[in-house]
Amino acid sequence: MFHHRYDVLGIGNAIVDIIAHTDEAFLVSQSVHKGAMILIDEARAQALYEAMGPAVVISGGCAANTVAGLASFGGQGAFIGKVKTDELGGRFTHDIRALGIHFPTAPAANGPATARSMILVTPDGERTMNTYLGACQNLTPADIDRDTVEASGIVYLEGYLWDPPAAKEAFVKAADIAHGAGGRVAITLSDSFCVDRYRDEFLALVRDGKVDIVFANEHELKSLYQTADFDTAVAAFRREGALGVVTRSEKGCLVVAREETAAVPAFPIDQLMDTTGAGDLFAAGFLFGLARNYDHRTCARLGALAAAEVIQHLGARPQKSLKDMAVDNGLPVE
Repeated sequence: MFHHRYDVLGIGNAIVDIIAHTDEAFLVSQSVHKGAMILIDEARAQALYEAMGPAVVISGGCAANTVAGLASFGGQGAFIGKVKTDELGGRFTHDIRALGIHFPTAPAANGPATARSMILVTPDGERTMNTYLGACQNLTPADIDRDTVEASGIVYLEGYLWDPPAAKEAFVKAADIAHGAGGRVAITLSDSFCVDRYRDEFLALVRDGKVDIVFANEHELKSLYQTADFDTAVAAFRREGALGVVTRSEKGCLVVAREETAAVPAFPIDQLMDTTGAGDLFAAGFLFGLARNYDHRTCARLGALAAAEVIQHLGARPQKSLKDMAVDNGLPVE
């Protein structure tokens, strides 16, 4: 019988988010595609920062946001991701450790600066991300702390990390260690453009047993199976035998297992402010429940609750206690 000190270990890009409200005209003037995640260089990041007006600076990164959400539920989390010994790297390190999250990764003394994502939020709440990955891309297998992986019940990887070859090797190493220690491995597909780049490799991770749980939105799932029909994509995934968690914005989510598909509605909200982090926080609630062996519907309700909280304010990390919110809504958190 394995006992795990951490409910979830996130492995992903350590990014600081720089968020500003803007309008459609600004997106057009900057030649960015609304709703997409675009990779940029450091010079472009600086130019956007100077053009975008007043901004809020908040630590982010998909897997890091998920673990932050887990901590807000009262879960025990850990995170592996690379920053540099610069101002933003210090900010990220402080913020994640202040949440009680174990963060063992040594910062880089040299090389590219700490990653930052310039997030432009339009009045409809849609976010457009312009991301400079910087130090993130230099995560290597040497950064995978075996003790932390073995002590984690679920290892959660963000698909964005699949770009750099060394980071890819780091994930495979972590997956092997996790399975050897009785843990489970989850991946979020992150972005339909990411799926377009690595479709065959993502499918191989599932079919080879490296990944047990897949998080995706409906666009990413359709991209994975190269179909415009959502039901066709769901049926194709069900045949894989892994657990699939598919978010559908205001339509809620589907939990896809070989034996059944469960539809769970979204939580109602008062006002949509910023969709940044909705998928990350949904995963936080779902994984929190999964680590406690709750049924899939309860896990999805916890995920929906967390997503509803985060889309009603700027930033991709919760501002209210998700544990308190769960209790108020009759959901378990023990």
